[in-house]
Amino acid sequence: MGGVTSSMAAKFAFFPPNPPSYKLVKDEATGISVLDPFPHRENVDVLRIPTRRGNEIVAVYVRNPMATSTLLYSHGNAADIGQMYDYSGYGQSSGKPSEQNTYADIEAAYKCLEESYGAKQENIILYGQSVGSGPTVDLASRLPRLRAVVLHSPILSGLRVMYPVKRTYWFDIYKNIDKISMVKSPVLIIHGTNDDVVNCSHGKQLWELCQEKYEPLWVKGGNHCDLELYPEYIRHVKKFISTVEKTPSRRNGSRRSTDGIEQLRQSTDHYEPPRRSMDQRDKPRRSTDTREKPRKSTDTREKPRKSTDRPPRLKFHEYTKFNSIDKLEKLKVSLDHMERMERSRRSVEYHDKSSRSNDQQLEKGRKSVDWLDRIRAD
Repeated sequence: MGGVTSSMAAKFAFFPPNPPSYKLVKDEATGISVLDPFPHRENVDVLRIPTRRGNEIVAVYVRNPMATSTLLYSHGNAADIGQMYDYSGYGQSSGKPSEQNTYADIEAAYKCLEESYGAKQENIILYGQSVGSGPTVDLASRLPRLRAVVLHSPILSGLRVMYPVKRTYWFDIYKNIDKISMVKSPVLIIHGTNDDVVNCSHGKQLWELCQEKYEPLWVKGGNHCDLELYPEYIRHVKKFISTVEKTPSRRNGSRRSTDGIEQLRQSTDHYEPPRRSMDQRDKPRRSTDTREKPRKSTDTREKPRKSTDRPPRLKFHEYTKFNSIDKLEKLKVSLDHMERMERSRRSVEYHDKSSRSNDQQLEKGRKSVDWLDRIRAD
């Protein structure tokens, strides 16, 4: 049943261009792979990467010696090759498009960046557009040290694009709504307000669920596939990348400054001079105290304390005076209350005694009557 629903979802979710927009050929002179009809460039590598599900995907790696970050781009459902790699069943990649295949595809591309090009997790930015947000969020939820994540016109889930369901069903695909909270990297979300394919509410709800939110970009009037044409798109993406590239260095700097024992010692040494200067200020006080030595050398320090303590003592006496009056008043009230209670108790006891005496008299009368009755009977 799961395979049937998955294949049905794939028919609705994936629309690979047919025929593909390029051909993969080998240059006869150099023996390297190139994308036809695009011209070959020295800083571009065209690769075939095997995946754990037995497919082979086509990927493109663009070198930039000045770059400090590496972007792993996952394209939308109706495009191919993008800026990085094609999904299984797209372009010249083998296999068929499916949710699980795209997860294996992005893992293979990420592994290639690490093993073949020496990219580190801390320097990689994942960028997912539309359906590409699915494999992007899935991988980002399992890589806690990524530099950043960009979600371009993302989806909450595959089913939610077609129906506004309130819960996640087992047969749904790309459950970004359930995974986004596990992404620990800074997340930038970009969405057009006039998106007629994936409603802008998808992007806004995902942004609310992010752990580390970055200022989102809601492109006013933007649709699903034209956000790159708006000037604010480039400005905002540049600002985001510049921010996340600076943030790790600041964090590392703060960690180093707090972790270094010698730096801690130096920082405490820097705080010592103010203490010494305060001690020097105390010396004049001691010199003024020496003038009091003819009176009592041992009491010189105590006398200022006595002078400063006099007002509190007066206040204390006044307080105790009024406090004792309050206590006396309260005591008087409590005594009056106890006296009333005692009177009532005595009255109750007197009533009890009188009732007891009456009972005793009645008992005596009853006994005397019984005695008379016995005499008459005899």
